[in-house]
Amino acid sequence: MRAVILAGGRGTRMQRDEPGAMLDPAQALMAGGGIKGMIPDGRGRPFLDHILSGLADAGITEACLVVPPAAEAVRAHYAAHPPARIRLAFVVQAMPRGTADAVVAAAAWTAGEPFLVLNADNLYPMVALRALVTLGHPGLVGFTAEGLVADGNIPAERVAAFALLRVDASGVLLGLEEKPADVPADQLARGLVSMNLWRFDATIVEACRTVLPSVRGELELPLAVGQAVATGAVFRVITLRAGVLDLSHRGDVAAVAAHLATRTAIP
Repeated sequence: MRAVILAGGRGTRMQRDEPGAMLDPAQALMAGGGIKGMIPDGRGRPFLDHILSGLADAGITEACLVVPPAAEAVRAHYAAHPPARIRLAFVVQAMPRGTADAVVAAAAWTAGEPFLVLNADNLYPMVALRALVTLGHPGLVGFTAEGLVADGNIPAERVAAFALLRVDASGVLLGLEEKPADVPADQLARGLVSMNLWRFDATIVEACRTVLPSVRGELELPLAVGQAVATGAVFRVITLRAGVLDLSHRGDVAAVAAHLATRTAIP
């Protein structure tokens, strides 16, 4: 099975100055280039090595990185250190127009086959990846807010930065509310959250091609999924209480690097 890793974004949150959360020069260079997945762990391995290793553990045999046109650092690294367990390709997203546009950019590579989609700045638990590989149907993982806070590095106040899921009693997705700022804290704490970990088939590509820009001016994958749901597509939600390592902000770098320093990564 194949996986599409979204690494073509602007990385604007990582580039903002946050008092007390500065990167060292090598990390700042990599973050400034927009490939947050190239930020090294405590032993010098890029974050992407851990992502690729987890995908291989879950049974993924091929992956592509959707990258911006200027992605020499990541290409050079994997030319010099090719993965041993997973075949890696690159797809260029010409402009950082959003995650739905990235899926369209990868459409020729996915070639009509089922595929996973995931972020290049999140490290997901293997149980989540494996659940999607074996699902046999389009779907996503719905992480409990409690699990994200207790078992990952996402503080409670940041859970609202992600999409909240609406799910029916049979576990089918009814819709997503992106960055639900107006949802009461107690409701958010009981809800299921999307961390942009999906299993798709080829039908998602048309929704990604036709989705309108969000209020942030981007072509966003959650909106494309919502559009597909509105026209009858079915996405099954796997509920999981587990943590995700999130590398969205500069303040995440030190803690994530320390956490990964003792982990094995064999992509």
